Amino acid sequence: MTRATVTPIRRAGRGAVRRDTSRRVVALGKLKAPDALAARLFLLAYDPQTGKLAARSRLGKILRAAALVDLQLSGNLADDNGRARLTKAADPADAVLAAVLGDIRRVGPRKWRTWVDRHPRTIVRDVRSDLERARLIKVEPYRVLGVFPAHRITMRQPLIRRQLLQRATDTLRPARLVTRVDLRDAAIVVLASTGDVRTVLSKDQGKRHKERLAQLAVRVGPVVPALKKALQQSS
Repeated sequence: MTRATVTPIRRAGRGAVRRDTSRRVVALGKLKAPDALAARLFLLAYDPQTGKLAARSRLGKILRAAALVDLQLSGNLADDNGRARLTKAADPADAVLAAVLGDIRRVGPRKWRTWVDRHPRTIVRDVRSDLERARLIKVEPYRVLGVFPAHRITMRQPLIRRQLLQRATDTLRPARLVTRVDLRDAAIVVLASTGDVRTVLSKDQGKRHKERLAQLAVRVGPVVPALKKALQQSS
């Protein structure tokens, strides 16, 4: 089996905005999964049954939200009365996160929803390209009806996706205290629930765990309600 390696980003600590300068990759047996939340959500949005991405019309905004949470957890962004404010933390090594941060630096402080809504197609393309370079997915261009350009995605390392899904859904186990759930795992399941990514959470799971998901969302921070509003306005 091909071994895939992804350059990690800084991992967050327990607090929603606490900075952690350590860099690591989540190891899954002999395989390695991306640490970036947007990359994880892209893999989890892939439906093994259909070979397609779930929530395609919403995926760009969901990935943008994931990148913003990453930047907040790594200490690059802070919440300033509902706005994303730059800090003096060093720029992230991850190219997708660096691009989002650079855009915020150029434009200036705006509400979180502004950044969720911004360039959703671009981030889907960028995350897909990163995962392809890491050999976690295979991307083949083709044309629908011989006319419309599209991309066929194949999962090269399905075990990684299964392990990430397990980590996400484990956050919903009642035996685990909400305050003890890893914030990155919590972010994945909360963003997936907010964006109705049913390859992560079914409709029934979302209903059964509604209260716990709300508690986890509070821990994840202001990006979650911003994503919710952005999706509501575009529906």
